[in-house]
Amino acid sequence: MRLHINDVAVRDGFQMEKSFVPTATKISLIDELSRTGLARIEVTSFVSAKAVPAMADANEVLAGITRVPGVVYVALVPNLRGVQNAAAAAKRPDELNGVVSASETHNRANINRTHEQSLAELPAMVRAAHEAGMRLTMSLSTTFGCPFEGRVEEAVVLRFVEAFRAAGVDGISLADTTGMANPRQVEELTAHVLDRFPTKDDTYYTLHFHNTRGMGLANVIAGIEAGVRSFDGSVAGLGGCPFAPGATGNICTEDMVNMLADMGYDTGVDLDRLIAAARRVPGIVGHDTPGQVAKSGKSLALHPLPASLQAGA
Repeated sequence: MRLHINDVAVRDGFQMEKSFVPTATKISLIDELSRTGLARIEVTSFVSAKAVPAMADANEVLAGITRVPGVVYVALVPNLRGVQNAAAAAKRPDELNGVVSASETHNRANINRTHEQSLAELPAMVRAAHEAGMRLTMSLSTTFGCPFEGRVEEAVVLRFVEAFRAAGVDGISLADTTGMANPRQVEELTAHVLDRFPTKDDTYYTLHFHNTRGMGLANVIAGIEAGVRSFDGSVAGLGGCPFAPGATGNICTEDMVNMLADMGYDTGVDLDRLIAAARRVPGIVGHDTPGQVAKSGKSLALHPLPASLQAGA
């Protein structure tokens, strides 16, 4: 079975760092990730530089990266102005990812809009993106729970998916923004979404998990069982949400790929190259990172025999 693996570290991860990551460093890491076989790389966002200063160099990053055929380069946009700014870039993204929260409270905290305002603008966002030659997907944040409101009703999620599809979006991501999801919930809710709104495109639906409570990789397996074939990760496990209390890093891309490879899934990702990229990240951000495989090596990475067991000892 082929699975499609995406990485969001340069956007979702670096936006959480206290120190600005230099543009040249972002470009270098994106170029390294581009050679690993990832399906998508979220490289920046077109948001207010005042609100998210870490992403103030969006145009420079997009102009500086070396694009590899087959890799989709993505930028996050919170609203129509973000789409317009992306369309005006000298080097546009291939795809834009809009965002709405299933929770009204989180939507207001994250993008300062009501549900009604967000959905009213969506058709214009899709139209503007398509006219500029870019796809537009939508992420539904807090799909599996909100730190302010608690559990999100399944009916709410289904209404948003229906509205996204009616607006003509090119894909939908169901996001566990604060790591509140559990595997049973993921499998049941995701299966209901796919049953109600089926698609033949293996990358139309994506699952985006955080590992806040240690269930991120288990949730990936639950998503596969439900029928999803596209998953987000963040190299070295960087990330979080600045507007969601307690939202620690995304699931770690190399840990996910290692697990899936051990289980016999085809991800198309070169794990050795991905680990090499992950091992750069602590030096970039100046602190330890949550990823485990970059520290321990692949599951079947063998070690020399102890001296006492070597021939002739």
